[in-house]
Amino acid sequence: MRTLLLLALITVSEATIGIFVKLTGGLIPIHTLNFYALLTATLFLMLTMPVLNGEPLRLPWGNMTDTVIIGVLIATQISVFNLAMTLVPIANAVIFWSVAPFFTFILSAIFLKERATLGNVLTFGIAIVGIVLAKPLSGGHMLGNLVALADGAVHAAMVTYMRHEGKSETGNDIAWSMLVAALILAPSVLIFGPGQVFSPTPGMGEGGVPVGIWALALGLVSTGFAYFGISLVLKTLNANVYSLIDIIVSPVVATLLGFLILAEIPAASTVYGGALLLFAGFLLTWQTTRDTPNIAVHPCQCQAASA
Repeated sequence: MRTLLLLALITVSEATIGIFVKLTGGLIPIHTLNFYALLTATLFLMLTMPVLNGEPLRLPWGNMTDTVIIGVLIATQISVFNLAMTLVPIANAVIFWSVAPFFTFILSAIFLKERATLGNVLTFGIAIVGIVLAKPLSGGHMLGNLVALADGAVHAAMVTYMRHEGKSETGNDIAWSMLVAALILAPSVLIFGPGQVFSPTPGMGEGGVPVGIWALALGLVSTGFAYFGISLVLKTLNANVYSLIDIIVSPVVATLLGFLILAEIPAASTVYGGALLLFAGFLLTWQTTRDTPNIAVHPCQCQAASA
C-alpha cells in the first residue's frame, strides 16, 4: 500500500512538469529554466540519496562511463520535453511523448536483437491508427508535436542503452548523472541569460508569485522528488509494473492538470488518437516486459536489470 501511494505521488509530481514550465510564462528562457531545474534536482538528490541508500556520496569511478552517458541522455530528454511544453498544450506533449515504448522496441530490435511477435505487430498497428487520428502534422502545433515525438525517441535511446549494458544506475549514481546533466546545461545561463526570476507570474498581478518559484518547483517536485521516489518504488515494485502504470496514468493526470489549472482543452482528435496510442503503449510494454520483471525502464532504477 505504501508503494502504491508513493507511486501515485510520483505520477502527480511527473505530471506537474508542464504546469510549472507554462507558469513561468516565458520569463525564463527554456534552456536556462532546464538548468535551474536540473541543478535543484541535483542538490535534492545529493542530500537525500545517501540517506536513502545508507551510503556516503562517492564518485562512481567504476561506473563513470555509464553515469556520464545517462547524464547526457537525461539532459537531452528533459530539455526536449520541456521545450515541447512551451510549443503545444500539455496534452499534446505527453501524448506524443508516449510513443517512447515503440521507439524502445525498435531500437531494442536493432541493437539488442529482440524479436517481434505477431502481437507486437498488431500493437504497432493500433499505435499507428492512434497517431493518424491525433493528427500531429496538422494545425498550428506541428512543430511542438514533432518535438514531443523526438523526445520519445531520446527516452527510448536511454532505456535501450541501459538494457544493452545489462544494468541500471545503482546506489547514488543517479545523483551524479543528474549533476552531469546540470553541468551540460550550465552554459545556458550565459548564452540565453538568467531570466526574470523575480518577476511576478504573468496573469497574477504585481504581487503574484515570482516565476523563480515555479523554476524551483520544477526541479524539486517534478524532477528531484520524482527521481527520488522512483528509486524507492523500484526497490519493491517490478520495473514492468511501474512502467505499465506510468505509461497510462502520468499522461492522463498531466492532461487533467492542464485542463483544471490552465484551462487547456485538447482537440477531440488528440483525445481519441491519444487514447489509442496510450492503450497501444500499455499493450506493448506489457508484452515486452512480462517475462523480464527486472528489465530497465528508468535511469534511477536501483536493482539489477537483465539485458
